[in-house]
Amino acid sequence: MTTLTDKQIRWRNRIIAALALFAIAFAIEQTGLLKTWFGEPDDLYAELVLFLVPYLVAGYDVLLKAARNIGRGQVFDENFLMSVATIGAFALVLFPDTEPHMAEGAAVMLFYQVGELFQSYAVGKSRKSIADMMDIAPEFANIMRDGQLVQVDPYEVSPGDEIVIKPGERIPLDGVVVSGQSQVDTAALTGESVPRQADPGDEVISGCVNLTGALTVRVTKPFEDSTVSRILELVENAADKKARTESFITRFARYYTPAVVGVAAALAILPPLLFGQEWANWILRGLTFLVVSCPCALVISVPLSFFGGIGGASRVGILVKGSNYLEALAHAETVVFDKTGTLTNGTFAVTAIHAEGDTTEEELLALAAHAESLSNHPIAASVRQAYAGPLDPARIQKAEEVSGQGVRAVIDEREVLVGNGRLMDSAGANWHDCELVGTILHVAIDGVYAGHIIIADMVKDDAAAAIAALRKAGVRKTVMLTGDRADVAQAVAAQLGIDEVRAELLPQDKVAQVEALLDAQAAANPKGKLAFVGDGINDAPVLTRADLGIAMGAMGSDAAIEAADVVLMDDRPSQIARAISIARKTMAIVWENIVFALGVKLAVLALAAVGIANMWMAVFADVGVAVIAILNAMRAMNVRK
Repeated sequence: MTTLTDKQIRWRNRIIAALALFAIAFAIEQTGLLKTWFGEPDDLYAELVLFLVPYLVAGYDVLLKAARNIGRGQVFDENFLMSVATIGAFALVLFPDTEPHMAEGAAVMLFYQVGELFQSYAVGKSRKSIADMMDIAPEFANIMRDGQLVQVDPYEVSPGDEIVIKPGERIPLDGVVVSGQSQVDTAALTGESVPRQADPGDEVISGCVNLTGALTVRVTKPFEDSTVSRILELVENAADKKARTESFITRFARYYTPAVVGVAAALAILPPLLFGQEWANWILRGLTFLVVSCPCALVISVPLSFFGGIGGASRVGILVKGSNYLEALAHAETVVFDKTGTLTNGTFAVTAIHAEGDTTEEELLALAAHAESLSNHPIAASVRQAYAGPLDPARIQKAEEVSGQGVRAVIDEREVLVGNGRLMDSAGANWHDCELVGTILHVAIDGVYAGHIIIADMVKDDAAAAIAALRKAGVRKTVMLTGDRADVAQAVAAQLGIDEVRAELLPQDKVAQVEALLDAQAAANPKGKLAFVGDGINDAPVLTRADLGIAMGAMGSDAAIEAADVVLMDDRPSQIARAISIARKTMAIVWENIVFALGVKLAVLALAAVGIANMWMAVFADVGVAVIAILNAMRAMNVRK
């Protein structure tokens, strides 16, 4: 539950006091005691004073704001509308033959303030998830100096320094675990409720909480470039980028308010002047028209809906950099993916071992792992990782890399070749291809072909479900762009159910392909948007060129995250459909509020103009509609973890 600020508490107490005073005044007025005590016409002036007290208690600040804004030349706002309408209601006491409207004048101000307080609370609640995100900023880092563990500002720590994170402390900077094991709570960044295991060699990111054991971490980035700093910067700047709908409402209110003030003035003055109508009756209609016309429901609920949507998305690890991107996300019809690191894990793994002749699979893998033991290539690392046994340097008499072909080694006094077909050809080994998709490492022993090992980049667990969810969400087309081989790309696309594949692309080729897809999207539906999802540094140009750039944030490159409009902190493709769902829900709420608020206001405005709507109906059309719209807007922040 959102805690009220001191200002809100004082505001609430003032409204409660004004409500109590209003209730007393209303009870006295209804019982007719004023006529008994003061007689006519003095009872009207007594009633004026009686309702003026709760009116001033509730609304003195509104009157002061209106006066200050008029002095600054900012006349037409809700403070001005409320001040003119309510002062006018009290001023009707100057017309002796007119029914008094002091109670309505006090009620308008009182319930307007109730609505404003409610709005303040709603904004505070919608900010809470983003405020929680701001709490991920670490206050200190533990570093060894002169044999002592001291707390320093994270800005003072440089890459290469080693810091200690104790159980229960927040990780202050990005780095790699040097020693220690622990569970790490990443919920504040990714929305995941299950802690991750951190072991020596694992990367850890700032903003997460160390749970169970002490960790020594070698810092890899300065604090200003760390994950937590980038996230805080994104969150702080999110409110500055308004959606077209939100900007329209702001512009609409700028012209709408002076227009309705003019109409209200004409309604109050022209009929008595031109047609000899009764002044009090038409002034009351004009005042009622003013109260109804206040655009509070729109100017409050629309930004609040967008803010709630951004806050709700941040709770589940989806950072949207502004409401304009949330609106674009709601209209996404084409989603284009990079492959490596986006739909796949970006790490190679052995997927099959095919031995031939007298060589067993275990022996084939052991020889390949020893031959690749000195290589730092990712494919070599995946072979070593797949081999469960220990690597024995004594078995390796010689090992050398053959540029562009593989490795030649002497193991147990046998010549072992591990590499591509050209390496096999150079040794005269009778090799053959494999029907499985992936990188093929052929192995020859003393010139005789011994089999091959298939290595592939594994598809992410939720990638297929992500594509299915996007299709279910109404995305018309999914496309994969990759620099990988065509056969590998086609196999991944078929496995995931992607509509189109463009393979063997350079970074500039990806930009050209996205531009062609943008043209196709515009031809199919000009309102539809194209989103590109990537994670690598070579994806930054495409992320910028697309209507909407979505970056994998947890493991993605800094350049990709900076260029993107939406960042998925947990790297799961299934979050894309979730982000679209949040965006569409938010836009639906925005339009519900616009249609509801304008519909009710126009109806009551028409009734006020013809003299049917009274001041109490005006209170509902203003405050009631605003409260209902705010309640509806608060639904945008309800996103399940």
